[in-house]
Amino acid sequence: MKIITFETAGTLAAGYVDGGEAVICAEGETARHAVLDVIDGGAAALAAWRNAGGQRVPLADVRLRAPVPEPLRDIFCVGKNYYAHAAEFHSSGFDSSAKEAVPSHPVIFTKATTSVCGPGDVVRGSLDHTNSTDYEGELGVVIGKRGFQVSKADALDHVFGYVAVNDVTSRILQKQHNQWVIGKGIDTFCPMGPWIATTDEIGDVRALEVMTEINGEERQRAKVADLIFDIPTLIETMTRTMTLLPGDIIATGTPVGVGIGFDPPKYLKAGDTMRVSITGLGTLENKIG
Repeated sequence: MKIITFETAGTLAAGYVDGGEAVICAEGETARHAVLDVIDGGAAALAAWRNAGGQRVPLADVRLRAPVPEPLRDIFCVGKNYYAHAAEFHSSGFDSSAKEAVPSHPVIFTKATTSVCGPGDVVRGSLDHTNSTDYEGELGVVIGKRGFQVSKADALDHVFGYVAVNDVTSRILQKQHNQWVIGKGIDTFCPMGPWIATTDEIGDVRALEVMTEINGEERQRAKVADLIFDIPTLIETMTRTMTLLPGDIIATGTPVGVGIGFDPPKYLKAGDTMRVSITGLGTLENKIG
């Protein structure tokens, strides 16, 4: 299933995509957290939605929001997780995180819940007073089952589905503050969507391809199979010491081709359009404001 949160006729709703239609499974205030409830409820909750026979509206007539508009916790993110991007970032002069170009262990940081926005929302580049806003198209992993000390062999059993994420970043703030929370956690700097595709929709996640375009120009393209630390390794590493909860989202890292990889850097400016497309996960499009 493709799980969505959306607005229709001025009302917030949640449900799923069926062909060219949005099926309404929750409306009003309950829709704000309905997707989180379905993630927590797992297969039984998905079956209840599928069998509910909710009202249908044309998908073209709704405004899609972030599938999880108000995450329970900050978005977990992985830095330098494609070989070419790790080299690109390390040589850019903006990498204050480590001396090694390719990390020997996953680099984990977070983005504030208030950084989340949805498809079509304006990313407020004006909040970055350094004018160094950059894009990072990424695959997001949505956790579906509480997990502590999960082995790599069992890790994918804890995944509910996948979503496209854009880890928008102020490069100068990222560098100035050494740790990345301020440069990464700016309001609206985590576009997400247009939907969460459940694992049965996706099949082999390693075969998915991530692609980013800026104003129609392709900048990034890579297979998930090219990750330095794959999804089972990330889940095993994180749960070795902490518990992951249903609804947690892990952004798995960005491929080579970000703005700071160019000489001079190609920072985003007001009016620019970012498009992150991932196989089976649709296209996430946002403008810079």
